Amino acid sequence: MTGVDAVILAGGLGTRLQPYTTFLPKPMLPLGDRPILEHLIEWIRKNRIVSVVLCVSYMKKTIQDYFGDGSRFNMNIKYAESDRPLATAGQLKTAQKLIDDSFVCMYGDSVYGFGLQSMVKHHKKKKATVTMGIYEYKTDLPYGVIRTAKSGRVTSWDEKPRITTNINMGCYIMEPEIFDLIPANTKYGMDDAIRKAISCKMLVSSYLVRKGFADIGDKESYERARSEYLQKFDEV
Repeated sequence: MTGVDAVILAGGLGTRLQPYTTFLPKPMLPLGDRPILEHLIEWIRKNRIVSVVLCVSYMKKTIQDYFGDGSRFNMNIKYAESDRPLATAGQLKTAQKLIDDSFVCMYGDSVYGFGLQSMVKHHKKKKATVTMGIYEYKTDLPYGVIRTAKSGRVTSWDEKPRITTNINMGCYIMEPEIFDLIPANTKYGMDDAIRKAISCKMLVSSYLVRKGFADIGDKESYERARSEYLQKFDEV
């Protein structure tokens, strides 16, 4: 991969993390002795990526003052700014002029600990427009699941089963063509952009990860990540 190698979406309001985000943007919340965003930048640097664009909006000066041009972190950091939050894909669109090749895109409110370069190789091998990182998620359903035949006859009762499914973990490898699907200066979700790519017959591939991911979208997940981060992500 050449040119700008990574884009981190760091412009959200973090409303689900109030009151923590009253005085700090979500990516700057501390995780251990460093902000979440610094952990992300360290992870991509360990995965041999040295250039990153930070898409910023809410309390952007806090982020810019902390990271500067990235030299303190052995990185080259540039900024794509918007005056208001534009949702995930809308925020990504602001980085278009800084991107001219394949790039990694990730959300600024997650932490990762898997081999990113393996995902990049997978993307190149598949010749995909987008490769989505998906995570194998398991949860215990708190209800009995009842299966029935068309006639309504009960055929089975599975009490509080464990459900396994694949979820989006907010880490993608993308080609610049994705920008053509995203309207400018508009709130536009990444789910909208991916569905549009699929409808346009672009190849959207997936890369399965079974460990090395934690979402920090709300207060409960943030507190859990704070207590578990060091033991879960010290492997990379």
